[in-house]
Amino acid sequence: MRIGVCPGTFDPITYGHLDIIKRASRLFDHLYVAILVNPHKTPLFSVEERRIMLEAELRGLDRVSVETFRGLSIEYAKQKNAIAIVRGLRAVTDFEFEFKLAAMNRNLEGSIETVFMMTSSEYSFLSSSAVKEVAEFGGNVSKWVSPSVAALLSDKFKNGER
Repeated sequence: MRIGVCPGTFDPITYGHLDIIKRASRLFDHLYVAILVNPHKTPLFSVEERRIMLEAELRGLDRVSVETFRGLSIEYAKQKNAIAIVRGLRAVTDFEFEFKLAAMNRNLEGSIETVFMMTSSEYSFLSSSAVKEVAEFGGNVSKWVSPSVAALLSDKFKNGER
């Protein structure tokens, strides 16, 4: 079985994330979307909120599972017997960071490949951070996230959770 892992913070999940996940799901028999619990970041949404959000957005993708993990994504991939970690690239600025990360992972576990997928052009500028900033100041994020995610963002900022 060809298993892939698509790790990320997904705070919140955007159409850019969904684009990469849907395309990657066609490459593997099973794809784990792994929500990173990173103690160095302060996410807007809790891990549980992000899991619920992702499961709702990915409903209908039969070969995709959503899980959370702590630690190194390469260790998670080993636990899942994955053959690859999928990473999305938006622009040249992403490449240097992702290249170093892939090299480190290759050094830690040479049997797991890193697969880079270029985001679709309409999402090449998109990041969760930018979406949160626009939403925080009352801007319309409906081009970049689903209606349910936009509503969740609106609720967070109305409740002063930033």
